[in-house]
Amino acid sequence: MLIGFTLGRYLSGRFLRMIVAIFATVFALVYTIDFVELMRRAGDAQGATAGLMAQLALLRTPAVAEQVLPFAVLFGAMAALLNLSRKLELVVARAAGISAWQFLQPGLLIAAGIGVVAVTLYNPISASLKQQASELESRIFARVRATGQDLWIRQRSIDGQAIIRADAASGVTGRLANVTIFTFEPSGSFRERIEAESAELENGFWRLSKVRVTSAVEEPQSYETYLVATNLDAAQVRQSFMPPESVPFWELGDVIERTEKSGLDATRYRLHQATLFAKPLLLVAMVLVAASVSLRFFRFGGVAKMVLGGVAAGFVLYVATKLMEDLGGSGLIGPAVAAWFPAIVGSLLGTLALLYQEDG
Repeated sequence: MLIGFTLGRYLSGRFLRMIVAIFATVFALVYTIDFVELMRRAGDAQGATAGLMAQLALLRTPAVAEQVLPFAVLFGAMAALLNLSRKLELVVARAAGISAWQFLQPGLLIAAGIGVVAVTLYNPISASLKQQASELESRIFARVRATGQDLWIRQRSIDGQAIIRADAASGVTGRLANVTIFTFEPSGSFRERIEAESAELENGFWRLSKVRVTSAVEEPQSYETYLVATNLDAAQVRQSFMPPESVPFWELGDVIERTEKSGLDATRYRLHQATLFAKPLLLVAMVLVAASVSLRFFRFGGVAKMVLGGVAAGFVLYVATKLMEDLGGSGLIGPAVAAWFPAIVGSLLGTLALLYQEDG
């Protein structure tokens, strides 16, 4: 049963204001911390002014703040419900015959709406800003970006297949550092191992610098420059080490298709796409979790325990989400399962807790 329009609009406004206020607070806090950290790093870079660091921090903050959006919804919903309870508005609503399920409807709709807006509007903006931040950071600090793990690329060309491994890469130029290439004949037999200090992608080939080539039939040879044919372009190479969070939601489908056609692994992008699709349900789960620990009558006491319980529940759900993402990213489970499992389980557990409290 739906509640009236006037009451629904009032409750929706309360939920929305609290969620936006907490998200804005977190956004400002993240920006401040990032700006201070960038100013510390700026001492080692020429031309890194305070204004440039402030711009860079502003470009980086939206992507970081997007990760804490579920917590903003959780704490915003808890604050809204506790405030309504403190002012006895929930008591009046219950006395008028309105159940908990009815006055939670506006909060659930607001959470789902925020999820849709976050995926379709906020994510493309934050992803684009993150790409700009990566390029600006590379120019300011003038270094290649380590990927945190070995970068592997598989390519096909007129000379046969090749497997490329690199320690680091530049997001601006597509330059690879500390490169090892294993090349194979069109028949599939091993041809040679190539080790180079760096590799630059040009039109139809890799230009390697300071190279040592080892083959199965010749003595090792050293070259100052060495060329290796490729069918990859700069965009495909950047995608192979570009974080999925830097790809806007509306471009993920094309990126996945191009990545798989190039023979590269698109699991990370599929997982990120599925996670974005599941985000509205995850935010709904956060409201249900908040309601399960915030509907106690304010004057009965125990508010601190309720808040602590909500924080603990949100932390457990966050850990479960990250765990499933790691399992999905490693290929142990499917991307859809990894993305939807925390949202579905969180919603079911929140609903179960409310059923126990409200309906016995």
